[in-house]
Amino acid sequence: MPRLLQKLHLEQHNTMRLCPELHIGAAVRDTLELYYIEPNGTTTEIHLAKKGIAWWTDKHVKFRNPVNDKENLTELFKAKPVNWRKPVYELDPSDPENNGFINEDFIVWMRTAALPTFRKLYRIIHKKPSTTSTLPSGRYTLKVTYNYPVHSFSGRKRMILSTISWMGGKNPFLGIAYITVGSICFFLGVVLFIIHHKYDTRSNSADIPN
Repeated sequence: MPRLLQKLHLEQHNTMRLCPELHIGAAVRDTLELYYIEPNGTTTEIHLAKKGIAWWTDKHVKFRNPVNDKENLTELFKAKPVNWRKPVYELDPSDPENNGFINEDFIVWMRTAALPTFRKLYRIIHKKPSTTSTLPSGRYTLKVTYNYPVHSFSGRKRMILSTISWMGGKNPFLGIAYITVGSICFFLGVVLFIIHHKYDTRSNSADIPN
């Protein structure tokens, strides 16, 4: 199942200062549109699914909209952060189950990353049930609506087209970490083994001293 991800790199010395600004800018996240160019020159838009990009626990447990008697998001969210181009109740007005604080784009972006370079799942391209290729070989056009500038803090963004399996997506960090820690443990084990045999002064005799 192909997935579209946005990758963002932040300079290490600015990370702590910029975290609040990144969260405030969640509602002005860039928008991506992918088009396939047919051999005859016509363009066909690739459907990018916006549902299912957030964790189930985040969607149904962690992030919730306030509830009042009216249950009107317009009345609940009267204040709008300065950097937002639209209020929270207009993130997806066509779908009440994906609007406000339970908007999946909002949820994905608000999950804080542990490292200065991180990926955020943007959309999912579902595999076609027929034998027709989901993404046929050929030319594609990516239309980017640049809503959130990052040049002010030396940030970099890129679009990544990735696939997943039953084991999840690509995550080289864990593999590198496991190999590095394993190599260090093996090296220390060899050193301690040599030290133990070279400097061991314990007697191997079974005689009990008087």
